[in-house]
Amino acid sequence: MADRIWSYAEMRYREFQSAELHATALEAEGFKLTRGVAGMPTAFVAEAGSGGPVIGFLGEYDALAGLNQASGALECRPDPERTLNQGHGCGHHLLGTAAHLAAVVARDYLQKHRLPGTVRFYGCPAEEAAAGKTFMARAGLFDDLDAALSWHPSVANSVFMNATLANVQAYFRFRGKSAHAALAPHLGRSALDAAELMNIGVNYLREHMPEQARVHFAYIDSGGPSTNVIPAYAELLYTVRANRIDEALALFERVEQVARGAAMMTGTSVEMVFDKAVSNVLHNDALDRVMAEQMEAIGALDVSDEERAFAAQIQATLAPDDLSNSSKHFAAALRDPQPIVTGVLPYSATASRPVTGSTDMGDVSWAAPTTQCLTACFAWGTGFHSWQMVSQGKASLAHKGMLLAAKCLAATGVALVRRPDVLQEAARELAGKRGGAPYRCPIPADVLPPPARDAAAAQAQAEAVRA
Repeated sequence: MADRIWSYAEMRYREFQSAELHATALEAEGFKLTRGVAGMPTAFVAEAGSGGPVIGFLGEYDALAGLNQASGALECRPDPERTLNQGHGCGHHLLGTAAHLAAVVARDYLQKHRLPGTVRFYGCPAEEAAAGKTFMARAGLFDDLDAALSWHPSVANSVFMNATLANVQAYFRFRGKSAHAALAPHLGRSALDAAELMNIGVNYLREHMPEQARVHFAYIDSGGPSTNVIPAYAELLYTVRANRIDEALALFERVEQVARGAAMMTGTSVEMVFDKAVSNVLHNDALDRVMAEQMEAIGALDVSDEERAFAAQIQATLAPDDLSNSSKHFAAALRDPQPIVTGVLPYSATASRPVTGSTDMGDVSWAAPTTQCLTACFAWGTGFHSWQMVSQGKASLAHKGMLLAAKCLAATGVALVRRPDVLQEAARELAGKRGGAPYRCPIPADVLPPPARDAAAAQAQAEAVRA
């Protein structure tokens, strides 16, 4: 059973072609490559230059399961030429490409102007529900960065000002005793009952959670399709979120207690298998101000009438709630509502930052001063992880937003090389927000990334056979 689950988890780390395309292209550009870092075959670091400061550009390239969608379609319709049910519903194909370009441009600028400094591109796998960067942070790969720069495709252009939630994710595996459900139910101990009671218990926790905390679950194994067998095995995957990583870990401990109670009530046993965790993002105003300056200097997107028309067609497929959700996060864009938000939204270090989802960039931001931007690659109102986002992922607007992001990242990196005072301020700011303590990874040291877990399990099995 465990082998099946780890194999399922490893599906989040299968960006072999995308990772290799990035790696070989950077190698051809003269970057020195280190592949397979932090125990993940699709993670790598590419480096050029020498000395300080050290500027890191972080790229992603993973897709989402269940989002196969025909490009450019105005309806939810799979692409028949794709054999896998996956799609870029969060624009990570754009994310990695823009960061890649920015790293090359920044390296070229430093060489041309004979400026000291090291440029790194980090190939970061499995951001979606897998925390690739958290494992990289635990391995110390960001510790010597003076600044970490990244971005995300979006529906507006701005410095990333939103708060994020920390999260902890784990499998809960209940084991009982099977029996005939009619002839001898009293001899059985239902693992499914235990899983159900855990869910009920966690629901009663919801009144007593911190504000903005969230708990999600999914059945990995519900015990089989037969109603006439007492299930001996059931498995749940839980994700616990909260404003800060310490709050998330504390809430996770309470969820664990509920699981143990459910096992006691049903005469079963429970095994908790820690999967991953991510910290909340620590914004760095010193770096954010520089990013905002570069975005303002570069200016608005130049979009065509055809692109506006396509964006309007996409908007026509959206529900009112989709549009209002974008408004919640980008209220400033409502002053001039358009199918495409072309201008740069104003930056404010004291602006309200609504809580959004979770990202493993949070752990990067605890390990090194970090700034991020957003650029409009999709029609206003497009929801993340939707078929509409996949449909727009190859459109010309997506490419324009991607190039705008590359310009913003490269310009910010170059500006920071020329402003050591800002880098020093950013380092002091991060130290203050961490309370003077070093970064502490929320994933226990003995928890390996899924690919490394599979490798370790295979080696153990081979050794057992030889013995």
